Amino acid sequence: MFPNLTGLGIHDPKQIERYSLRQEAHKDVLKIYFRKQKGELFAKSVKFKYPRQVKNVLVDSGSHQYKEVTEINRNLTLVIDELNTLTRPEKIAEVDLKEKVLSDLRHLEKVVSSKIAEIEADLQKLK
Repeated sequence: MFPNLTGLGIHDPKQIERYSLRQEAHKDVLKIYFRKQKGELFAKSVKFKYPRQVKNVLVDSGSHQYKEVTEINRNLTLVIDELNTLTRPEKIAEVDLKEKVLSDLRHLEKVVSSKIAEIEADLQKLK
């Protein structure tokens, strides 16, 4: 059912809880986290590194200039599709998004007002 994950040596894909993906130099690093089993202190995880595919893209056809660009490995995209099927990332509801934006705005207001107070205090010291 999940040929790409079993190809990575994951025998029980249903135990996957979540995953993370990050880029390091010319590699994409996929880390898969499993559900914590009874008696385990920490949940298990496995890490896979995929080299990024390098392509030359024509930038200027007049001068025939090419630029080297990298993109995600095709095998990794297939694995991520299977992981998304398993983990079903929750879609943020519109209401939740509105609350998050308002929360971020309130936090920004606090940061800005404290920075203004800090600058005013420094100005008072200069008098």
